[in-house]
Amino acid sequence: MEKINRRDFLKIGLVGLGTLAFVPGNYGLVRRSLPDFKTGVRLGRVFHTADVKSKPSPDASTVKTFYKDEVVEWQRDLLGDAPSLYSTNRKWVETPDGYIAAIDLQPVQANLNTPLTDLPQQTSEKGMWVEVTVPYVDITQANPPAKSPLLIEDATAYRFYYSQVFWVNDIKVDESGNTLYHVLEKHGSYGDEFWADARAFKQITPEDLSPISPDVQDKSILVDVTHQTLSCYEGKREVLWSRVSTGAKFNSEGVAVDAWSTPVGDYHVVNRKFISIHMGGGSAASGYELFGVSWTSIFATGGVAMHSTFWHNNYGEPMSHGCVNLKPEDAKFIFRWTLPQTPYESGRIEQNNYDGTSVKVIEDKI
Repeated sequence: MEKINRRDFLKIGLVGLGTLAFVPGNYGLVRRSLPDFKTGVRLGRVFHTADVKSKPSPDASTVKTFYKDEVVEWQRDLLGDAPSLYSTNRKWVETPDGYIAAIDLQPVQANLNTPLTDLPQQTSEKGMWVEVTVPYVDITQANPPAKSPLLIEDATAYRFYYSQVFWVNDIKVDESGNTLYHVLEKHGSYGDEFWADARAFKQITPEDLSPISPDVQDKSILVDVTHQTLSCYEGKREVLWSRVSTGAKFNSEGVAVDAWSTPVGDYHVVNRKFISIHMGGGSAASGYELFGVSWTSIFATGGVAMHSTFWHNNYGEPMSHGCVNLKPEDAKFIFRWTLPQTPYESGRIEQNNYDGTSVKVIEDKI
C-alpha cells in the first residue's frame, strides 16, 4: 500500500504491460487485438501494484505481486484488516492466488460485443455513444501526433478502461479482418482520436438514457462529506444510497490542504451535464488528466460534479480534487434521475435559468 510517485508509476506500468511493444511514431500500441480475458466471472483490474496476501491482512505474508493492468479472478468479497493508509476500508478480495485489498482493484467484467457494420443515423451525423465492457482495450492514434499532455508524456496511456464512455463516428476493418471503431471525446478533449477493437465497446442507445421518475418534482440529493455517503430522495423516500469519495484532505505530498475539499452548501444540478467528458487539472507535476469520465452532473462552480470513477476503488475515503466520485452504476442512475434530460447526440446540456435537482453538501464540525 506504499505511495508511489509518478515516475515510479510509469515504470511499474511498463513492467505490467509485459510483451506489449511501443514503437516510436506509431502513436500507441502495435497490438490492437483484445487479450483473452476470462468471461462469465467477476474480475479485478490492478490499478498500480497489488500484493497477494496469504490472509486478508496487510501484515500477512506476500504470496506474489501483480502489476498495473493485470487482471485477476474476483472470487468473493470479505472483510479483513484495514490497509494502513486507509484505516476505514476493510474490504478484501479472494482470488485463486490469495487475498488482495479491494482498493487495489477495479471491479470489472469481460463482456465482448458483436461489432456493428453501420452506425445509426442521428439528427445531424452518424454515430453512437459506447461503453467499454472489458477490463481494458488498447488504442492507436487515428490523427497523429498526440495532442494530450498525458499521451505525449506516457506511452502506456494508450489504453481505455472498463466503464469509460466515448463517441464512435466511423468503422473500418483492418488487414487482419478485425472490426475497429473510430473513437473520440466530444467534450473537453485536446482533439485526439483513436482506433480500437470494436468488440470492447457496448452501444448505448437513447433508450438506455431515458429519464428515471421524470414526473417526480420533489427530488433532492444529500452528500455527507463526514461519512462519505450520498443519498437521493423523492420527497422523504430514499431511492439511492451510495458510498462515495469526495475531495481529498491531503495533497500528493501528504500535506493537509483545503484546496481539494468538496464545497459544503446548498446547490442545484442546474445546467451542466455530460454523458462523457475529458477531465484535467493541476500542474504538470501534481495534476491529473482523465479520458472518458462518464455520467457527469455538475452542481457547483469550478466544475465540481458527481461522476463515474474508473481509477480507484476506495469509496468511503476522500480521494478527489473536489468532485464526488461514484461507482459507475450509481453515477449513471443520478445522471438519468436528475433533470434536465441530456440530448443523446450532443451528449451535453447547459441550460440557464433552470433550477434542477437540489444538491446539499454537509459536513460535521468536530
